[in-house]
Amino acid sequence: MVKRFFGFARCAALSHPGQVLAIAAVLTTSAAQAQLFGHHYKDPKDAPPVVQTKPERPASQPPAFTIQVEPLGFFAPGAIYQGQRESLVSLDFLDEDHLLFTFHAPGLIRREGDPAVDGERQIRAIVLTLPTGAVNAEALWTVHDRGRYLWMLNNGHFLLRDQNVLQLGDASLELMPSLQFKGPLLWLEMDPGQDLVATNSREPVGSKPEPGEVPSPSTASAWITSDEVKSNAQPDILLRIMRRATGQVMLVSRTRTTVHLPINSEGFVETLRGSKGHEWVLSMDYFKGGNRVIGSLDSMCAPSVEFVSNPEVLITTCNPDNSRWMVAMSTDGKRLWNAAKPPTQIWPRLIMAPNGTRLARETLLVNHEVNSFAPLSFDDVNGQLVEVYDAITGKVDLTAPASPVLDGGGNVAISPSARRVAILDAGAIRVYELPASAPGPRAVH
Repeated sequence: MVKRFFGFARCAALSHPGQVLAIAAVLTTSAAQAQLFGHHYKDPKDAPPVVQTKPERPASQPPAFTIQVEPLGFFAPGAIYQGQRESLVSLDFLDEDHLLFTFHAPGLIRREGDPAVDGERQIRAIVLTLPTGAVNAEALWTVHDRGRYLWMLNNGHFLLRDQNVLQLGDASLELMPSLQFKGPLLWLEMDPGQDLVATNSREPVGSKPEPGEVPSPSTASAWITSDEVKSNAQPDILLRIMRRATGQVMLVSRTRTTVHLPINSEGFVETLRGSKGHEWVLSMDYFKGGNRVIGSLDSMCAPSVEFVSNPEVLITTCNPDNSRWMVAMSTDGKRLWNAAKPPTQIWPRLIMAPNGTRLARETLLVNHEVNSFAPLSFDDVNGQLVEVYDAITGKVDLTAPASPVLDGGGNVAISPSARRVAILDAGAIRVYELPASAPGPRAVH
C-alpha cells in the first residue's frame, strides 16, 4: 500500500511493513531557527544585561499573584542571546499548584572539558508552590547544546533532553532514563494525549532502523555530526513515530531535513498544494490506513498546522501583505473561528493547555514589516506579547507582556485546568487566573 505524506515541501520515503509513505516537510525559516538544535556559544562573563527601554503594554487584567525571580537566581540574559532563538528558560505547570521553573545558569559551567566546543551548560531547576512561591525542590542539570531541553507531560512528569537521551522526571526533580537514540535528538513533538511522539534524530548513515524496534537507555551510541556528512551521502536524519511509554516504533523514515509532523491519536495532517494558485489542501491521514480531506485554504506560504486537542487543529497561513491568518478547524472539517494577525507580530509560538480548551500565542512585536528589503534588527523589537485564546470560540481571554524578550520561548505556561496562565515578566512570574472556558464546539460559516 502506498500513501502520500508531503507535509510542507520536500519529500522523503517512509517504510513500514506492507506500506510505503512519502513524507515531506520543511520548516519555515523562523520555525527552523527555533526548532533546530546545535548552537554553540560561549557565555561572556561581562555580557551586558538587556535594558528594558521599549514601550510598556499593560496586561488586560492584573495578575492574581507574582513570584519574584531574582531571589531564585534568575537574571535577564545578556544582549548577546538576542536573535539566536536559544532555549534559555522553561516555565511549566506540574499541576494547578506547582510550577517548574528552569533556566540557563551562566557562570556555572563545568570546566573539565571544552565548553566552547561541546556546548556544555547548566540548567537550574526549581519547583515552586503556588501562590506563596515556596521552593519545594531544586536541582542543577547539565546539557550540551542551546536547543529546547524540556517538554512537560500532562501527568506531572516531564521529559528532559540532552544530546541523544530523553530522561523522565517528576516534582522531586529526580531523573530516570526514558529513551535513547543512536545520534543527537534534534526535535520532538507529541500528540495532544501524549501517547505518541514524533522524533527527529541525526543518526549514522547506513544504520538500519526497523519498525518495532524499542530504543532503550542501554543502546550503544553511535555519533555523527553535520560536518561528517558528505554532500553525496544518504539522508542522515531519522523521523520516527513511536509510542512514548514503550518506545515501540510505528513508522520510520530517513529524511534530508527536520520534519514538523502534526499528529493526534489517529494520524497526521499533511498539507498538499491544490490546483488553484495559492490553494492548499489539508488531508487527515490515518495510521490504520486511508485519508480524508478536511478542508482547503489560500496561503502564500506552506501553512503551519498544530493540534490544539485531538479533534482540533490551528492552521496559520500567509497573506500577500505578510500578515497572518489563523484558522481553527475540527478534524471533521468544521471551521470553529478565524483571526487576523498583523505583519508586525513575528516568530509566533503556540502553547497549548493540557485539556485543549485554551492556547497561548506568543510573538515578538516589531515596528515595521520584516522582509528582504527591511530586515530585522533587534533595535526594531518593541517587546514580546502573549495572547491567550479560548480554543473553541477564538475569544481572547488575556493579553499580557513578557519580558525580558526571550525569542526562544519557554516563558509562558498554562495550567492543566487552563484556569491559570504563568508569564515571566519584569523580574517576576506573574500568574493570571481566568474563568472556565466555554464548553462545546461551534462552527464558523
